[in-house]
Amino acid sequence: MTSEQKATRQGYGDALLEIGENEKIVVLSADLSESTKTNLFEEKYPKRFFQCGVAEQNMVGMAAGMALSGKIPFVSTFAAFVPNRVLDQIRVSVCYNDANVKFGSTHAGLTVGEDGATHQAMEDIAVMRALPRMTVIVPCDYEETKKAVAQAAAIKGPVYLRLGRNKVRAMTNKETPFHIGKAETFKNGKDLTIIACGVMVKEAMKAAAELERHNISAEVVNCHTIKPIDKDKILDCAKRTGAIVTAEEHQRYGGLGSAVAEVVVENYPVPMEFIAMNDSFGESGKPEELLKKYHLTSDDIFSAAKQVLNRKKK
Repeated sequence: MTSEQKATRQGYGDALLEIGENEKIVVLSADLSESTKTNLFEEKYPKRFFQCGVAEQNMVGMAAGMALSGKIPFVSTFAAFVPNRVLDQIRVSVCYNDANVKFGSTHAGLTVGEDGATHQAMEDIAVMRALPRMTVIVPCDYEETKKAVAQAAAIKGPVYLRLGRNKVRAMTNKETPFHIGKAETFKNGKDLTIIACGVMVKEAMKAAAELERHNISAEVVNCHTIKPIDKDKILDCAKRTGAIVTAEEHQRYGGLGSAVAEVVVENYPVPMEFIAMNDSFGESGKPEELLKKYHLTSDDIFSAAKQVLNRKKK
């Protein structure tokens, strides 16, 4: 972890610029090219950039057709609009046809801040992971986003990339391993495991450091791929530490916590606690204020860790 800060949406734009040498790559935008950083691709490859306007359903339909014609389209807009505004087109035109469409959805989660509840996508992971053939990735920082974009372009089938608005501290570097479907251990521990994704990875690492000061050894796992979930890693954690806390900037239902719990309950049940949005909408405010109000901070992870350890002892 370093002090350098860049937004994951910036990693998305920079990665598209790099993989744009592949002439099969096309980028579609719904009048948000500057916000999604796809304007970088537009400037260098204008003939393969398509400004679709505020017509997200049409944009996804266009992308599906392009994919079925051999292109690799990246659909780019806010997570509040894709998937929510275009679920029918994603389900039928893309997933049903196994069309090779990639979705780069930025400004996800509570940390979009002042834009408020209508623009704070907090249920998108649940929606997308429920769709057959869809891969769901939540990168934790700039470098991981670049790797995720490159690998998304290389695999066949629909991929959803959940990206943030604000700059985040670097948790990885160019040498940090990244493979779709394979979670990475960021810190070893023996008493419990904290499994996190996206901006919550930083909070998980902060919580683990505080737990160490209380003589509690916490493992931290960056589970960037929600679907397909890394079952082997989760089961290994469950068997070694015997207690799990999940942390995500998303509703409690259907996201990372649910995905981990599905693996645990079917194979090796252990006590679990969930740090997530508790069935509510957000509001306008500064990101750090919102994370504190809705209990998505390192302090909340610390408290959940103490609770899960108490349950483990019973």
